[in-house]
Amino acid sequence: MTAPTILRLPQVKNMTGLSRSAIYALVAQKQFPTQINLGPRTVGWVESEVVDWIEARIAARSSDLPNKISAGHAAAT
Repeated sequence: MTAPTILRLPQVKNMTGLSRSAIYALVAQKQFPTQINLGPRTVGWVESEVVDWIEARIAARSSDLPNKISAGHAAAT
């Protein structure tokens, strides 16, 4: 069994394209994985949880895509 990989904030920002404040706002709204304490002033995120969040966002977009295309087409005609 391999140990989980812990990501620091710069890595999470790079992976998600979100700013620091956006990440913490989503955490507060319980819409993003919660960070774990690594020390008195150090936190990190479990990589697999961040990847799962990204994949869920992609899946949600994919399921909404046909509806958006149909709505856009109907509005254009």
